[in-house]
Formats: sequence, structure tokens, C-alpha cells
Amino acid sequence: MSSKPMPSNLSQRSSLTFLVITVLTFLAASSAPTPLYQVYQDNLHFSAAMLTLIFAVYAVSLLAALLTVGSLSDYVGRKPVIFVALVLNIVAMLLFINADSTACLIAARALQGFATGTATAVLGATLLDTDRLRGPMLNSLAPMLGMASGGLGSGLLVEYAPWPTQLIYFALLGLMMLQALYVWRLPETVSRIPGALKSLAPTLHVPKQARRALALAMPLNVAVWALGGFFSSLAPSLVRAATGSTSHLIGGGLVAVITLSGAVMIYSLREHPADKVMRLSAVLLATGVALLLVAVQSASLWLFFAASVVAGLGFGGGFMGSVRSIVGLALPHERAGLMSAFYVLSYLAFCLPALLAGNLSREFGLIATTDAYGALIILLAVGALAGLSWQRTPVPNICKTDNC
Repeated sequence: MSSKPMPSNLSQRSSLTFLVITVLTFLAASSAPTPLYQVYQDNLHFSAAMLTLIFAVYAVSLLAALLTVGSLSDYVGRKPVIFVALVLNIVAMLLFINADSTACLIAARALQGFATGTATAVLGATLLDTDRLRGPMLNSLAPMLGMASGGLGSGLLVEYAPWPTQLIYFALLGLMMLQALYVWRLPETVSRIPGALKSLAPTLHVPKQARRALALAMPLNVAVWALGGFFSSLAPSLVRAATGSTSHLIGGGLVAVITLSGAVMIYSLREHPADKVMRLSAVLLATGVALLLVAVQSASLWLFFAASVVAGLGFGGGFMGSVRSIVGLALPHERAGLMSAFYVLSYLAFCLPALLAGNLSREFGLIATTDAYGALIILLAVGALAGLSWQRTPVPNICKTDNC
């Protein structure tokens, strides 16, 4: 990758604003379907298993994009890749607007996942190119704020506005079309170099010096991503089954609460050692999920939200701590392979447990399935806490930047 000179202060500010808004838009679009899943289920008459399949397709497609085109912008430039990601997501929004079958929803989510994975990689890199000081923190916070605004905004529109299955996508479509036009005004931050096709080959490699840290981080990281997958797919259905509430705002609100809590945790503990962050996060995650199970059994809506706040703190800290505990252990030429392996494990934990839960709910019911699902997350969190507490040497925390 060949870097270009940094833009002027004025163009830097406008570029940074555009990039942050675009990240927010992509991640808002990714969580916008969550409050609508119940509407889709009622209209199209599909099961919880199909619901989680629609969700899982998104996660797998996003992972495929990260593994293949994640570094493409280093070779062909940032702006063309951002533009293509926007075009793909525009097509996905059109599919959502006209969705009249499960096949259409699956196609929309698959396309959206690939677009979001592409955008996540290139926008993250461009933010760092544009502002080395604020870029890392914006990369950490903007996705969670985007997911929160998408879930909550979609829930509000579904509950109180006309065209419940279309209006949120029309709004996002308009934003993306404007962004697709404006992106060409950005200063290009890298020069084209050969090797674009070769960069599409996935690289998975865990360096020997990082294997122990990765093994220690995995129980908590799997628990964190499994919780995120459950909230993103089955939370609205669970609230309806446990409390009888039919409000679409609640599903989006729960997504907003857990992601905003995660963002607060990331910002608050960004300077703390990774091992301490992980231990605290394991306790918070186990406590939050335990409270969530109590909320299910007591049909308490306020406890649902209180539990989501606590679990969200564990969610954000667990993810940040896991990344920081491993990324600094890799040499520069090993880092891409290590992070690819980390994200493969993470996104598998994001979609496979939720997919299994959707299928099991047909046999045992959603509440019983949730009890078992929550118990496994608690066991993983407690196991992670035990492993981190009993290790003989601290978890390495070599990387000192917010981007770790």
C-alpha cells in the first residue's frame, strides 16, 4: 500500500464527518431488520428456525467479505471500494422494500452482509488514513452507535409511522444514494498498486506466540458474540413469548441498550489492561445474562432492559479485551492472518448458536431454549473468568492504542 499526503484540515474534517456518517448508516441498516422480524414472521408465516437462518446468512456473508475483499482497498484505492459497497447495500435496500417472500429476505440479508463486511474494512482503514489520532476510537464506537440507532430508529418507525416494512429502508436508501455521489469528492488516501487479485485469497494464521492468548480469550469472546447473535435475531420473539408485549419498539430498544452499553464500556476502559477488562467483563456478562433469565421467568419488561444494560457492558468490554489481548502479539506481517482467524471464530459464534437456538425452539419452545442458551453463556463467562484468574502470567497487552 502506498500512502498519499494527508488532506488539509478543512477537507480532513469534512472527510471524517462523511466517513463516520457512512459507518453509522451501514451499521444502522444492519440492525434495522431486527424490530421487523416479528412483522415478517406474521406476514410470511415462517418459523423461528427460518428467522435465525435469515439472520445467519447475513453473518456468513459479512465474514466472507472480510476474508476476501477486506484488504482490496489497499490495492485499488479506498473510494472505488466504498462506492461498490454502497451500491451493493442500495440494491439490498431495494430488495427489502419489495420483500414478499423468505427467499427475498435471504437474498437481501446476504447482499447486505457482503456490503457491510466490505464497508467495515474499507471505512475503518480510511478513518485511520484520515485521522490517526481519532480514527481508532471512532472505529470502535461508530459501529455500536450505528447498530443502536438502526435498531431504535427502525422500532420507532415500525411502531408509529406508516409503511412499517418499507419506510426505514427508504430512509436508508436515500442516505446511501447521497453517500454514493459524495464519496468521489473524498481525497484518495492510497495509491493503486499491483496485487489486487492475490489479495482476495483468505489468509488464516495464528502465530505460535499468540495461541495461548487466543485460547484464553476464546471462551469470553464466544460468549460475547453468541449473546450478540441471540439479541440480533431472537430478542423480539423472546420478549413477545415471555411478556406478551407486541410492541416493535421493544426489540429495537433492546438492541440499542446492549450496543450503547457496550460503547460506554469500550470508551470508559480503553486505557485499562486487557486482562483486567476481560475479567470484569466476564463477571458483568454472566450477571447480565442471569438477570435476563430472571426477567424471562418473571415476565418483567423493566428487568429485560436492566439486564441488557449489564450484559451490554460485558459485551463491549469482552470484545475489546479479547482483541487487545491478542493483536499486539503478532508481527506486522502476521497480523492480518491472526485477525482473520479471530473473526472467523467470532462470526461463527455470532450465527451458529443462534441458528441452533432457532431450530431447538421448535421442539422445546423459545423460553426453554433461552434458559439453556443463557446457561451456556454463563458457563462460558465463568470458565473464562477462571482461566484468566488462574493463569500464571498476565494476558499480554502489548498494543497500547485504541485500535487494539
